[in-house]
Amino acid sequence: MSGGPQVGVGAVVVHRGRVLLVRRGRPPGEGLWAIPGGRQRLGETLQQAAEREIREETGVTVRATIPVYTCEHIERDEHGELRYHYVIVDLAAEYLGGEPQAGDDASAAAWVAWQDLGKLPLNDSSRIALRTLFPAETEGHLHV
Repeated sequence: MSGGPQVGVGAVVVHRGRVLLVRRGRPPGEGLWAIPGGRQRLGETLQQAAEREIREETGVTVRATIPVYTCEHIERDEHGELRYHYVIVDLAAEYLGGEPQAGDDASAAAWVAWQDLGKLPLNDSSRIALRTLFPAETEGHLHV
């Protein structure tokens, strides 16, 4: 990896008491469920990137608003060489339309009820973000 950290964007979308999640289809986090998103492209605003990524990964159309959670993901291989370094900005987003269908690098996409979150293998950053942003809804369903 060269050129410095990559910027990743995600969108936290809640509709009818359920949160939009994807199962990652490739590394990092392959097989884990997560807040949908991906890499910001040069010249895109955070909002544009989040809206595009959600549409590409899930088929759902959203209007992204403000950043609500930020984290970073640094992963090294077995020799200590840097594999990934992402700074991730999750934005709040309003659902506009569409039904989740896996696309791009997602192997599945779904609306997940709060009480079902604990049944899914969530990636760490999504688990922490949802627990931080929705403490009442995730209480008893998600452990950090």
